[in-house]
Amino acid sequence: MLHLEFLKALFTELKKEGISTAVDTSGVFYLTPGIKEVIELTDLFLLDIKCINDEICRDLTGVSNQKELEFARYLSDNNIKMWIRQVLVPGYTDAEEDLLKLKDFLLTLNTVEKVQVEGVLL
Repeated sequence: MLHLEFLKALFTELKKEGISTAVDTSGVFYLTPGIKEVIELTDLFLLDIKCINDEICRDLTGVSNQKELEFARYLSDNNIKMWIRQVLVPGYTDAEEDLLKLKDFLLTLNTVEKVQVEGVLL
């Protein structure tokens, strides 16, 4: 999503040829008009949600999870398909309470087709 003009041009041509488009992203950016244009040209987003617990997300990544959650809501509200990924990091992102909160959040979204949870060994 750092190369919006390139993505818009590429995805426009791919769409003309009937080729599906997908973006793998963390979703940690503002929903600018340029981002929204790329979203309209994208068939599927693979979205990482680092941790539903904002404090833990800030500790792990240095940034809040609010933009990625807002991005997921925007995709859902605009009928864009998404696959959600969460990495379980022992002692950080594996708390049952947080996983249940993630589940509750995902149930509010209409276009989640797949949820992938992976573990990391430390």
